[in-house]
Amino acid sequence: MHRRLAAALLALLLGPAVACSSSPAPAGGATTALATTAAAGAPVVRATVADGLGVPWGMAVLPDGDLLVSERDTARIVRVAAAGGRKTVAGTVPGVTAGGEGGLLGIALSPAFATDRLVYAYLSTEADNRIVRFGYDPALPASSQLGAPAVLLAGIPRGPRHNGGRIAFGPDGFLYAATGDSSNQALAQDKGSLGGKILRLTPDGAPAPGNPFPGSAVWSYGHRNVEGIAWDGEGRLWASEFGADTWDELNLIRPGGNYGWPAVEGIGNRPEYIDPVAQWRPAEASPSGLAYADGALWMAALRGTRLWRIPISGDHLAGTPQDYLTGTYGRLRTVVTDRDGTLLLATGNTDGRGDPHPGDDRILRLTVQG
Repeated sequence: MHRRLAAALLALLLGPAVACSSSPAPAGGATTALATTAAAGAPVVRATVADGLGVPWGMAVLPDGDLLVSERDTARIVRVAAAGGRKTVAGTVPGVTAGGEGGLLGIALSPAFATDRLVYAYLSTEADNRIVRFGYDPALPASSQLGAPAVLLAGIPRGPRHNGGRIAFGPDGFLYAATGDSSNQALAQDKGSLGGKILRLTPDGAPAPGNPFPGSAVWSYGHRNVEGIAWDGEGRLWASEFGADTWDELNLIRPGGNYGWPAVEGIGNRPEYIDPVAQWRPAEASPSGLAYADGALWMAALRGTRLWRIPISGDHLAGTPQDYLTGTYGRLRTVVTDRDGTLLLATGNTDGRGDPHPGDDRILRLTVQG
């Protein structure tokens, strides 16, 4: 009760940010319908798809609607049934060293997954972060459905913090990977380092053709710690980024662009750097996952314990960002768009920085009020 009251007071103090309250999701393994109401344009939590997950980080939607979910600290990939929420451990990815913000992070399906059954993962080892690829065969016994991983790209700087970790295939068929500066700020401006960057790779892990720096996987640089990437309806790439003490950012990504870290945090109005399209105080955001649906970007906030709706038109904002679910479900890690346009939202309360409640961590299904 005190937590909800504090969240409501915070929403009032933040001015234009609008909080949409709803009841916490009940515990229980099965998909659970929730009754909520909201104004037009607001997300409505319709169901708890699954609960009892341990530090969920990456999430991918399979062709049949089930989910593959990566658990950061256990290095497991868990299949979650879209109907009923049944959880099956597909397997444990070998070579993962969890600790701090590292572990098994983002996952993505091959664009040809229906025929090649390949899954991509971004993970931390003792020495670095890397991107691997392995087969997935659900016909095999539980816990042994993953093939041996092939390393596609190694040597991404790893630290106790700022490991990035989000990966996704873009509309162009290439793999994009968000990396962090691993708490070594100078790496973000070093185009010879893979740290503090957004990378663009072929499905086999080579620098993609058309990259701005010949022979390099670097697509953009000057980033502190990007954990969310998404494409809008016209194929533009957006990224959510952790700031330090002053501003978190939403950036429109341009090939070869320099986003200013560590010289600039937030809007700097310096012509040599690209300014963010929007910025937030870390207490309101600390953003991780990012998705696009219904004309808006949806940004999951960890420290901010809320979901941001950011309306966009072309390369600019189409209105004031609004926040929802403030404080109701705690830290929010990942948001993805399902095939039917609904949003899937994973909480992040068991990551060592949250306040876990019974049933955490969970995956919620949201619809957007028309």
